[in-house]
Amino acid sequence: MLISCYSSGEAIRSRRVSEVVLSGVVDIPMPPQRVLLDWDRETSSRMDLEAGDVEAMPFARTRVRWPDYTRCVQAMSDWTRSLGLPEVLVTSDVALMACRGARYHHDAGQYGGAAFCNLFLTEDQGFDLHFASTGERIPLRRGTAVIFDTGQPHGVVRRGSSVFDAEDFTLNSECVQIFLTWELRIESAHVARALNIEFDVATSQSLQAGTEQVLLNGEAVSTCPRSGRWLPAD
Repeated sequence: MLISCYSSGEAIRSRRVSEVVLSGVVDIPMPPQRVLLDWDRETSSRMDLEAGDVEAMPFARTRVRWPDYTRCVQAMSDWTRSLGLPEVLVTSDVALMACRGARYHHDAGQYGGAAFCNLFLTEDQGFDLHFASTGERIPLRRGTAVIFDTGQPHGVVRRGSSVFDAEDFTLNSECVQIFLTWELRIESAHVARALNIEFDVATSQSLQAGTEQVLLNGEAVSTCPRSGRWLPAD
């Protein structure tokens, strides 16, 4: 059993990590050239984005220079509503992110109380979002939409590959993915139902550590950055 122990208010609560991945492709416009140039400058010179890195991007300039950004949000709102998730984006934090591929990782150590909802804005570059534990693989292209449990190990790898290899991600713009991400509250009834989340599944002894962590059969685990397999926590 894979369990996420996460902060809920001032308490640590537990839940089963969901294997459900919701994905689709929504119709969104291509960003204008001036926005693409902004992103390229940011990722190539200011951020020093190396292979495997996932970092937040400045967002205000993109909002101002891309009037069609609101169409992207509307397309995602329509998609989430079709999944039985009405108005979840309105109540969720959103960020603009960049990655030059992504080493396998899970995010439940910091975001165990959330599911991620991502919208990829970059053209198809031959990379997949791969979930190591389930084997699910989602080709990344402009308009790819995905919702998944933050406790699931995932990475961005060369299409068809099941390992992260830094050599697959050269220092040019064709290896950078830009995406929007929303943090959906996992305790929302709609989100919990869509991902089939069960709560309060850990023993009281497991919760006594008082920290956000992922447990596999009762033992704290971390993720191998190359393969995504579970390892004993440090």
